[in-house]
Amino acid sequence: MKTTDKKIKEFDTVQTFREIKDEISKDIQGMNFEQLNEYLNKTKLKQKLPDIKAEP
Repeated sequence: MKTTDKKIKEFDTVQTFREIKDEISKDIQGMNFEQLNEYLNKTKLKQKLPDIKAEP
């Protein structure tokens, strides 16, 4: 027995990822190596490190 009820997606991960990739592709089109490195350094996500307190 097949079910016909489809769950409506609240967030489409694949579509969102494709849109992000397309935007990045448009941004970096025609850049040379130095410009690409600068773009990547400027737009990369910053890693949040937990505060580690040294014990005395």
